[in-house]
Amino acid sequence: MLRSQHLSAPALPGATQLAPHEDMETTEVEDDLPPDGDADDARANRDRSGIQSIEVGAQLLVALTHAMRAMALGDLARAAGMHPSKAHRYLVSLQRVGAVSQDPLTGRYELGPFALRLGLASLNRTDAIIRTRPLLAGVRDQTGHTIGIAVWSDRGPTVVHWEKAGGAPGVNLRIGDVMPMLNSATGRLFGAYLPIEQTLPLVERELHKRGSDDLPGLPRSLTDYYRLCEDIRREGASWVSGSLLPGVSALSLPVFGERGQLALVLIALNLEPLFHAERGGEHEATLRAFVTQLSAMLQAPAPEPAKASARRARVPR
Repeated sequence: MLRSQHLSAPALPGATQLAPHEDMETTEVEDDLPPDGDADDARANRDRSGIQSIEVGAQLLVALTHAMRAMALGDLARAAGMHPSKAHRYLVSLQRVGAVSQDPLTGRYELGPFALRLGLASLNRTDAIIRTRPLLAGVRDQTGHTIGIAVWSDRGPTVVHWEKAGGAPGVNLRIGDVMPMLNSATGRLFGAYLPIEQTLPLVERELHKRGSDDLPGLPRSLTDYYRLCEDIRREGASWVSGSLLPGVSALSLPVFGERGQLALVLIALNLEPLFHAERGGEHEATLRAFVTQLSAMLQAPAPEPAKASARRARVPR
């Protein structure tokens, strides 16, 4: 059982007791502080004291987040800076709350469903997502395409919202899906507009794992990938057809926020026979106009809610 350090402990037998004639003022809290200390700072430090076991367990979650892959117990413990037996005890509790999951075949550990939901909840509370999400259904109805938005997270390009078109039963992507860097329109667009040091580890990992894939248009080297990124920046858009989902075409467009930095990516996709957003076509023009409006909205200050006190009638005294 965890006990707060602020609870007073009962007097132990033989402990020194104050005599009746002793000055009771000597028991004030200030007398326990260092002579040259600031009493207010000391109280603030005591108020900020927390549960150390939570902080220790969080180091395992940090290690899993940075690794971006399932980890064996020994590797995970080493990354978190603790003994494997100690790490195992924490992992048992983290599994119980869904923050960590363990592969029953390999025994490796990965972030669990609760950790992923927590991360998505945090992403969805960003200003850009809050202001963009209500507008997506309108552009979906206007184009007939499934419309989504993705942001960059510690795991890579992450889908945070979908507005699914009724005529696209074969388009099966989920909120929280992480898009690959090499063969998705969204991953390629993030690679084109984000700083290279932010995306390079993911790109190199995929190049190593997918070097033998026979997908058309798949970059085979960093040189190929950088050339592709230059083309995307020149065109201001990223297209794929069938390279991520068979029979599905996608167009991704950048949305810029404060200081002109990439805030999120707009995704439009549909089955190839229904995807009429040909390059330079009507639907592409609609989507490009939409992201231009989004960028202007996100670069402008968010409107402040009206203060209730300004509208409140005075109560007569």
